[in-house]
Formats: sequence, structure tokens, C-alpha cells
Amino acid sequence: MSMIVVVAAVIVEPGGRVLAAQRAEPAALAGGWEFPGGKVDPGESEEAALVRECREELGVEVAVGERVGGDWPLAEGYVMRVWLCTLTSGTPEAKEHLALRWLGPGEYYEVEWLGADLPIMKMVESLLPRD
Repeated sequence: MSMIVVVAAVIVEPGGRVLAAQRAEPAALAGGWEFPGGKVDPGESEEAALVRECREELGVEVAVGERVGGDWPLAEGYVMRVWLCTLTSGTPEAKEHLALRWLGPGEYYEVEWLGADLPIMKMVESLLPRD
């Protein structure tokens, strides 16, 4: 059985600020914080899916940078692949999320990350330059 790939964007701003998004649904995940993204459509590349999801969910254009880690486990049959991204245009808006929040160094764990996203935040923290 093939895995369903979900892509996620760790949108980083100068100074190490990272964008977190609060889930609106499903009920089991609502209120938890995640990196924005979604499923890859058939025939779509993972990078193209990432750009599309950021456009749909946040109303922004992003440039896809370096991959974070390998395949991150999600629910049964799903795997998450994550990239560092930078904004090329637009200001993120919560179109499908309850809220968005920029987290600077020292604030990364002030939100209740979902279980799948917490280890990613830890790895991202190790990748970001320290001032």
C-alpha cells in the first residue's frame, strides 16, 4: 500500500521567526498548532503542493528551501515531509485555521504543538541560526 504524502511548510522570517497555524478541524486536532500544508494531489510534485497549500491556506507565495528531516510519521498510512520556506509575497492570513502566530526564538514552545509537529519544531530550532 502506498503512503499518502502530506507536505508542510516551516515558514521562516529573518531573526528566526517561525509561522505556526492553529487547526480548526477535525475536532480531535482543533486548537492544536501545526505547520501549514496538506496532501499532495495525484501527479503534483511535493514542492508544487507546498506552494499551492500556502497559497490556499495562507494567501501567500513561498519559496521552497531545504528539507527538514526525512519522512515524519503521521496517522496510519500517512507520512509528512517538511521544508523550510520563505515568503516571497503576501502576508499570511488564517483562511482555514483558527489563528496564526509568529514565534520568535524563545517562544517556539508557547503554543500547544500537535504531536506530529512538535519534533519538527525541535529539529527546526536546531537548524535556525542563533543570534
